Amino acid sequence: MEMRSFFGSDSTSNYIISNVEVDPSRSPFIEERLQVIYQARSLSDIKDMVKEMNETATTFKVICLNKMDIGDTKKIPHPERRSIEREIGLCIDGEPDLDHPKMIFGLVSIDGYWYFGKYEKSISVWREHLHKPNSYSTALNTRVARAIANIAAPKPEGISVIDPCCGIGTVVIEALSMGIDIVGRDINPLVCIGARENIAYFNLEGTVTKGPISEVTTHYDVAIIDLPYNLYTHITREQQYEIIQHARRIADKAVIVTVDTIDHVIEETGFTITDRCVAKKHLFVRQILLCE
Repeated sequence: MEMRSFFGSDSTSNYIISNVEVDPSRSPFIEERLQVIYQARSLSDIKDMVKEMNETATTFKVICLNKMDIGDTKKIPHPERRSIEREIGLCIDGEPDLDHPKMIFGLVSIDGYWYFGKYEKSISVWREHLHKPNSYSTALNTRVARAIANIAAPKPEGISVIDPCCGIGTVVIEALSMGIDIVGRDINPLVCIGARENIAYFNLEGTVTKGPISEVTTHYDVAIIDLPYNLYTHITREQQYEIIQHARRIADKAVIVTVDTIDHVIEETGFTITDRCVAKKHLFVRQILLCE
């Protein structure tokens, strides 16, 4: 679902080729990215292209990414990958540096084509957020929270987001760490304090206010509504409807997380469910619904 939000489509394989540029560190599911400079049928053609490359680096490293099966393309054995890296490296203007290169180039073979370009490894920022000063056992895990923030704002420039049932701020923290313009809110004053402490702990700056969603008057592009906290407040369907109805009032779009099937409740508020998936945590099965 995050992939569809980023790229407009998804892939059943372990890679995707797209013209959409996404920072790989934004997603907890993307391991690496190759910004393609050259594409050719043969490795020799790639070598000829690289020799004419204007992109130079004082120090560089070349990595062959076929360390595993990629789609239907079988992995390339380690000795052969090292040989390919050396061959390509000899075509690049610069000084090889395997330890601390200024530039990393990647090379990969997929379905009969070779691709060469700038390589970027994902940094798992979300892992740093696993250990918060305050946490709840039923809160979303950081990986899912980060994906939800991306589903809500895949292109965050100029987009305003609110999490009016933010709890300890798991989603807010992930969103803030990616530069998403988000504010948090919760009806529980102690939870609000915990959320603010969590945000400050990671040296992030964000706003968490106390109060129900019914008191929100500002309009936002997206609302993220996490309903699983109902497990302890025993919220009724009527109260669920009111929260979602207010989300419809204050936002053009919503990402709703629920442990119950509430499609008809959502549709009664005027939202249309345009995408969905399921996330599991221990015994909890959550539905993540994109509503517009």
